[in-house]
Amino acid sequence: MIELRGYKEDQFMRFQITIEVWKKGKWFIAKASELDFVSQGRTFEEAKRNLLEVIKIQFREMREMGTLEEYLSECGFEIKDDKLIPSTEMIGFEKLEVSAI
Repeated sequence: MIELRGYKEDQFMRFQITIEVWKKGKWFIAKASELDFVSQGRTFEEAKRNLLEVIKIQFREMREMGTLEEYLSECGFEIKDDKLIPSTEMIGFEKLEVSAI
């Protein structure tokens, strides 16, 4: 569960996201698909920490610009009380080997 300052200045917003972490060369790439945010780090944990910082910064800036609620709606979230409720949920993923012509 992530807790960030919400769309109202004095409230916190709670929500869950899925963080994907990929390794590319010496870098770890962290992605929050639900929010379309990406970050990187030299370690798995650093990439996740950096991604959470990106989310906090982006939410703060969007809140100040008055666009946070619209952005969250476009990402498929609904705001109820102090929680973000997703309209979709990842239920699984698989790595497959595919042959193509």
